[in-house]
Amino acid sequence: MADLIIRKAEAKDVLAIEEIEKQCFTVPWSYESLYQDIVENKLAFYIVAELAAGQICGYVGIWKIFDEGHITNVAVAPEYRRKHIARAMLEALMEVTAEAGIERYTLEVRAGNEPAIRLYEGLGFKSEGIRPGYYEDNGEDAIIMWR
Repeated sequence: MADLIIRKAEAKDVLAIEEIEKQCFTVPWSYESLYQDIVENKLAFYIVAELAAGQICGYVGIWKIFDEGHITNVAVAPEYRRKHIARAMLEALMEVTAEAGIERYTLEVRAGNEPAIRLYEGLGFKSEGIRPGYYEDNGEDAIIMWR
């Protein structure tokens, strides 16, 4: 999308991020958890995708643990999916955090989320294990992926 701006998340973005959380996840993070992670957590870094009109349409977050980055959430509002926004955000996130010393990346993804798995594989992630019953809403397994 030519009119897409990818930038660091700020405190003013938390409400929009919370709305995307609610649209995308059955057990969304609370406003307070998101605010703490985005504004106060020195080991966390978040990127948002913003349309030229100022609307936040996606976000991604990461926690830095030594030289590893644990990608916590990747979300794009449903009406903006399949426009390569998640890929653009992840590429930007990994570029910026690699400069900050992160050498390896990990994430968990629902075993049944084929589009996300294909996205991550396309970015060089590989399946390295399973967390049985990881998702509390339905007991679905998580695939642990590393890059």
